[in-house]
Amino acid sequence: MGMDQICVIFGAGEYYADEPTVPAGAFVIAADGGLDHTRALGVTADVVIGDFDSLQGAKPTDTDHTIALPSEKDDPDLLSALKIGWSHGCREFHIYGALGGRIDHSISAIQLTALLAHHGGIGFLHGDGTIVTAICDGRLAFPANDVAPGRMVSVFSHSDTSTGVDEPGLKYELADGTLHSDTVQGVSNEFRQGVPSAISVRSGTLIVTFPLEAPTPQVTRYHGFTGDLGALDTDVSPILVRE
Repeated sequence: MGMDQICVIFGAGEYYADEPTVPAGAFVIAADGGLDHTRALGVTADVVIGDFDSLQGAKPTDTDHTIALPSEKDDPDLLSALKIGWSHGCREFHIYGALGGRIDHSISAIQLTALLAHHGGIGFLHGDGTIVTAICDGRLAFPANDVAPGRMVSVFSHSDTSTGVDEPGLKYELADGTLHSDTVQGVSNEFRQGVPSAISVRSGTLIVTFPLEAPTPQVTRYHGFTGDLGALDTDVSPILVRE
């Protein structure tokens, strides 16, 4: 499988009124209770993975395409799903059911978009009419669009400090700015209708939120990235305290 293949992951969280999209040829993973959603949508998952503690329906019986994980594990189901997609050559991930519901799951999913960005991948979390992503030492370029005023674009520093932050074409433009993880300066911006725009960072990692109806941004990375997400961990966590 090529590095340009898209991976679509279905999680167990909220789906709101958003309609999941599975591009032709995408590699599809159902993470735990995400299998309930693929079944309801009539989507066939290439791989099903999880400890199945959030699955409402019957457990999968196709052992050739199922990876069962222990409940007492280090990696959350979404990270395990990302590792599977990464090992199949995917570097662009569209993730449904990872936002909303439990706030800890949402925070975990946002952190995982940063992990992808640190290794040259990109993840888009879909939920409630909004997309959340992360960019590290790179640029998100949005074509001119007609997103309505009042639909917000927000930028946060995931790194302690992010430097060389540019936001050309947005309602409130920023040039060579510095953002900090404990200071909120980039919230509630907007696209300008008919104007191309971008969000970039020379050094650091940004978390970016934008409206679902905005065009998918083109990603540019300012240097090569190395490493991967690590091996799939199917063992019980060795750090747990046992009597």
